Amino acid sequence: MATSNPLIRVLIVDDSALLRNLLTRVLSTHPQIEVVGTAVDGIDALQKIAALRPNVVTLDIEMPRLNGIGVLERAAGKVPVSFLLVSTLTQAGAQVTLEGLRKGAFDYITKPQSGAHAAKDFQRDVQRKVLAAARTNGRVRRILQSSEGSSAPKLPPNHVHGWVVGIGISCGGPQTLAEMLPAFPSDFVPILITQHMPAQFTGPFAQHLDQVSAMIVREAVHGDTLEQGTVYIAPGSHHLRLVRQGLKLRIALDPGPLVSGHRPSADVMFESMAGACAIRSVGVVMTGMGRDGARGLHRLHAAGAWTIAQDRETSLVYGMPKVAAELGAVDRVRPLGMIPGTIAAMLQRGQRPKDAAVQNERRRDSAASEATKPRL
Repeated sequence: MATSNPLIRVLIVDDSALLRNLLTRVLSTHPQIEVVGTAVDGIDALQKIAALRPNVVTLDIEMPRLNGIGVLERAAGKVPVSFLLVSTLTQAGAQVTLEGLRKGAFDYITKPQSGAHAAKDFQRDVQRKVLAAARTNGRVRRILQSSEGSSAPKLPPNHVHGWVVGIGISCGGPQTLAEMLPAFPSDFVPILITQHMPAQFTGPFAQHLDQVSAMIVREAVHGDTLEQGTVYIAPGSHHLRLVRQGLKLRIALDPGPLVSGHRPSADVMFESMAGACAIRSVGVVMTGMGRDGARGLHRLHAAGAWTIAQDRETSLVYGMPKVAAELGAVDRVRPLGMIPGTIAAMLQRGQRPKDAAVQNERRRDSAASEATKPRL
């Protein structure tokens, strides 16, 4: 007799009774989720994590006695629980949320805005992220540490010019990029990043990455001319497009409607790269829910670009890379720690060979991978 999947057990931690009640109602409507309790502060949360053994904890950041950061410092990575931060849509909220992600939180949800449409979006967002968080089983720190991201040898000085790297990334992106970007040298080719994130968060996010990277990292501005050694983060309110003006490549920010459910959209960025500089570009799809980026990467690849997808083992959420690989849009599937070196090797090699040659390389990669697998 078949058994149904066990319910995902959720503990709600917030000093606001209003938000505790709202999250309880929102999560209880999903058939796979069970709210097993609530806590009013960090001390209460730690006690109830031990007693109730939840799979996922929604964690307010600002609380009396012990705040959310304190809970993460005591519990993240030490118990099989995934933490979802509950954040405010302010710059201060962004700063403390990024700190919480560095401390081992899986992801964040923003407190709901007024209006029926906003309430529906909030419900969908919370439920999807709880389901995704439960699948990681509290392994956020272990996944990132095992990827050898920030501890991997840094790339040597770069001697390639005229190329562009584009990265599409979503859930798990802040932690992943903070691990990966320090590997690139200060003179590396321009990197464009579309990270799904609210408009209030992308500026502080760029500042955080700039502090840990040799490259300059900043939020993209409409009309920017691409410069060597600079990483451009798409603002949370605009799509980032790459346009060619003579010999120069510039950024055009587009406040248009959502594409693939997002603004900014990785599909938009990759498709613009296909039109502006396809044969001198590398497209990368990394951790994230959904399918944004897969269609655009497929078009970029068809136009002659090199393409990479992050592997399942090091992706906090294996959604976007999985769809891109299934579409046949990917030349290489690599763990997080190998992605910088793979990008550099593609730049050194130059224009991507024709598809038949790429298929032969994929087969050789697959055979080499099988040969190194342990036999049971």
